Amino acid sequence: MVFSMMKLKGKELLLIDKMKKNSYLFLFILLVSCTSNTIFEKPKDLIPKDTMSLLLQEMVISTSAKFIKNKNNQKNINYMPFVYDRFKIDSTRFESSNYYYMSTMDLYQEILEKAKASINTQQDVLKKVQKELDSIKKDALKLTRSKLKELDSLKVTKNFEKLELSKRTLEEMNERQ
Repeated sequence: MVFSMMKLKGKELLLIDKMKKNSYLFLFILLVSCTSNTIFEKPKDLIPKDTMSLLLQEMVISTSAKFIKNKNNQKNINYMPFVYDRFKIDSTRFESSNYYYMSTMDLYQEILEKAKASINTQQDVLKKVQKELDSIKKDALKLTRSKLKELDSLKVTKNFEKLELSKRTLEEMNERQ
């Protein structure tokens, strides 16, 4: 190996030496950039953690409701402006707060878990209410069906009585003749 290095000229040896130095420099820069934890500066108008959690809940609900028809049978409505109005913020304030919380990952994870737990709780409550409404509808349908059967049986009975009366009157008319 040493013998093969002797065949190389002086310029080539300098080039290899510079490449080694550059590769060490690039490796150092790569390691330093990978280990950096960038935390953005806290904005002046930072949205509090609790409000941010509620805001993220509402945003998830509003984005999922985009493809469901509303009372006016309209679809693809962007509800985000309503969410911003409800919390009295604008999109730039949300963006700056969101960037800050994203840079502090532990804090952002806490906010997201709280929002997820609240959404799951709301979903469980809505499922219970829907189940109760479904059972009320089933009970109402059973009651209506039983009343209809009762009315039908009364109609059949009345019709049968009418037939009996008409049969008697026909028999009486035949006897008179």
